[in-house]
Amino acid sequence: MKKLVLSIVLVVLSIGFVAAQTKQADIKFKNTTFDFGKFSEDHPIVSCDFVFTNTGDAPLIIHQAIASCGCTVPQYPKQPIMPGKSAVIKVTYNGTGRVLGAIHKSVTIRTNGKTEIIRLYIEGEMTPKK
Repeated sequence: MKKLVLSIVLVVLSIGFVAAQTKQADIKFKNTTFDFGKFSEDHPIVSCDFVFTNTGDAPLIIHQAIASCGCTVPQYPKQPIMPGKSAVIKVTYNGTGRVLGAIHKSVTIRTNGKTEIIRLYIEGEMTPKK
């Protein structure tokens, strides 16, 4: 009888453990690319917002947002994003002192979600001063 009760308790605990492991956050962006178009060297600092939603069923945590170069700076929420909620990652490009022409930069996002790594891209063209 003790073995039967112990077996039932172990099965129930195992099922609970497996069910707890299936809850996971996930990140879904409206867009992963933003095109600034043409912008002047007169106003070389441009920014954009990447809106995302936690489509999972656990809190989403963004561990890192790493830009491909120092001229691009991402700002991301440090607090967990609850399931179903949305937030913004703001990316600012500073073209001061940079070569004119086309830009193509990326920001790598690391999360605790099912999609652990995702890349965001910005592009555009800085034109000469008027």
